[in-house]
Amino acid sequence: MNKVKYLDIKKGDLVIVISGKEKGKQGKVLKTIPEEGKVIVEGINMQTHFLRPTQDMPQGKITKREGPIYAHKVMVICPHCHTKTRVSHKILEDGSSVRVCKNCHEVIDKI
Repeated sequence: MNKVKYLDIKKGDLVIVISGKEKGKQGKVLKTIPEEGKVIVEGINMQTHFLRPTQDMPQGKITKREGPIYAHKVMVICPHCHTKTRVSHKILEDGSSVRVCKNCHEVIDKI
């Protein structure tokens, strides 16, 4: 996969999964991995991890945690119109850059 220059999704965004086995589920972005074009979303793509026994934990442990999914499989949910939307970038008069909802044209946040 080619490297992604930037992601329109940031840590803390509320997103909805638009394709795959988790389609329709919503969650908050915990981490972005722009080098791989992936994001980790809370409660999505849960994977089982097995921890080996140690002196502290002689039994070992089985845990579940979120795995990364491709960023093109999720869309940002606009905090103003509460719909899934694409994101555009706009430069304001003071020179600061902001993310804008393509549906309602409201400012989502500053970059």
